[in-house]
Amino acid sequence: MFYRQLLSNSRTCGPKIITMSRGYRMSSSAAASTARTAAVSKPAAHNYVEDKSKGMMLRFQESLPRLPVPTLEETAARYLKSIHPLVDTEQFKKTEDIVKKFISAQGEGPELQKKLLARAAEPNMKNWMYEWWNDAAYLTYRDPVVPYVSYFYAHKDDRYRKAPAARAASIATAALEFKKQVDSNMLEPEYMRKIPMCMDSYKWMFNASRIPAEGKDYPKKYSNSQFLIIMRKNRFYVLPHEIDGVQLSTSELEEQIQKIIEDADRKGHGPAVGALTSENRDKWTKFRSDVISSNANNKDLLEQIQASSFIIALDDSRPVTFTERAHQFWHGDGCNRFYDKPLQFIVCDNGVSGFMGEHSMMDGTPTCRLNDFVCDAIAKKKVDLSNRSSGAAVENIKVNELQFVINDQVKKDIDTSKSDFDSVIALHELDVQSYQRYGKNLIKQFKSSPDAFVQMIIQLAYYKMFGVSRPTYESASTRQYQLGRTETCRSVSDDSVAFVKTFMDKSADSSSKIAAARRAMDSHVKYITAASAGHGVDRHLFGLKNLVDKDSQLPELFKDPSYSYSCSWYLSTSQLSSEYFNGYGWSQVIDDGFGIAYMINNNSLNFNVVSKKLGSSKLAYYLREAADDMADVFSTELDIKAKL
Repeated sequence: MFYRQLLSNSRTCGPKIITMSRGYRMSSSAAASTARTAAVSKPAAHNYVEDKSKGMMLRFQESLPRLPVPTLEETAARYLKSIHPLVDTEQFKKTEDIVKKFISAQGEGPELQKKLLARAAEPNMKNWMYEWWNDAAYLTYRDPVVPYVSYFYAHKDDRYRKAPAARAASIATAALEFKKQVDSNMLEPEYMRKIPMCMDSYKWMFNASRIPAEGKDYPKKYSNSQFLIIMRKNRFYVLPHEIDGVQLSTSELEEQIQKIIEDADRKGHGPAVGALTSENRDKWTKFRSDVISSNANNKDLLEQIQASSFIIALDDSRPVTFTERAHQFWHGDGCNRFYDKPLQFIVCDNGVSGFMGEHSMMDGTPTCRLNDFVCDAIAKKKVDLSNRSSGAAVENIKVNELQFVINDQVKKDIDTSKSDFDSVIALHELDVQSYQRYGKNLIKQFKSSPDAFVQMIIQLAYYKMFGVSRPTYESASTRQYQLGRTETCRSVSDDSVAFVKTFMDKSADSSSKIAAARRAMDSHVKYITAASAGHGVDRHLFGLKNLVDKDSQLPELFKDPSYSYSCSWYLSTSQLSSEYFNGYGWSQVIDDGFGIAYMINNNSLNFNVVSKKLGSSKLAYYLREAADDMADVFSTELDIKAKL
């Protein structure tokens, strides 16, 4: 079979490791691509050059390798392997023939590949995917950013700061400490297996905003404005965090935030201008024009919100359960937010706090690091949270509300936005499975990859509920490359299907189940390793598809039912973990699917399950049951070893 021949020819794309200079390591697949096109990928022993003039954070940036372009044969083999467990024999044979034709000398593939290699080799092209992906996945996406693009983290409680002003002030102080490191480029880069990661997206963290525009939004970075926006009762307040170069102390920030709470509570709810940002992007573009045209000062007020260092939203709610908190931080009430900001910390009246991020220019890893830093700095007193005076001229600070003057049209726009928001959120259901039996520590005792282990928990849970395995997405970071973002890890394999069927087979013994699970986890690790090295399937095919001339017919590969089905993420999954979080999540990506955000902490697992009323609570139950099943079976190995 053509499929088997491709697999045989692409064996070199496996997990074999090549030792790099300075002790770094990379997969052989990335090295192999370089031999063909030096401008496209990194050399076999990549030299990371430190340019200390760029500061600590960006010192490796210019020497990071470029995102590789896999060979057609490699992608064809991996693509067919991912399709095989998803379709029947007849459909697979059709797809196999289509792929064979596509990559042949007579097919469209070689010419598209040639164009893609040329694009990747352009001297000023740092990443052939970057602009395409930002536009297609985010900036041209017209559905509301909430709930479809934004994401959240829920912080564990601060037992010492239950008053919202105190909690908000401590978060502000810690976040501003992180901001100093980013602004000064003194933040240490992130690393993956000792390889430095791209830090370019950090520039979009502070003093930035997404701006709505007809057809395609755009990001805007502002000069280093030294103020926060504090929201309360739908009102926007400007709070300077620095005066004449002196940062306000935590106690001084707390005093000003308390004044804002009292002022807003006295006035009551203001016009919910922030609700407009929850709309369809083209509608928000129109509504923004209405706001600006209704009063000459309104444009400047919007600019101040967009230019702020970040937002702290003070909600007059008191969420208690994990599910209540998830709803609060994922979307809130649709009014006391400005959803275009990449950073919004949220503090409720009972001191419960969390974070909401806008996703277009930054993936979750930078903001996860920010929030982990904030919580750690507060818990371990790494920042000054005392009642000291900063010496800043705080007597000159006045509570300054940004008072929008709006007409009847804007009032109508706000009402429309609130109604649309309520309708969209009502379509969804969310459930949290906070699993406390075990976590990363026990999984490592099982001699397993924690992420692959949890991915198989998800596969087993879905199979328990639906009796079938369907296309599954897991995010794989490609930040080892310049301007790298993500690639798709296709989690369903022949081995994962065999695994779930074996686990559901009442006649299978523990050793058979463990063997099947290990094969499935090994397959998963191989795929995500290749994907992180830029050798996945989906971004390469996306790039080839993007280069089809507008006047040309789309190649049959992209019209094949197997292609559209295999890109329909019935399970969209991703992991970000912190011992300081008790929640993390976002939306599903198709109406027939689930969004499962998960955390793997030392002694616990956390699953946030979202869908359009497909049974999120039921799937959360099966996740717990699957996690128990996996542990029960794998523990038999530990029991045997203990007896020995």
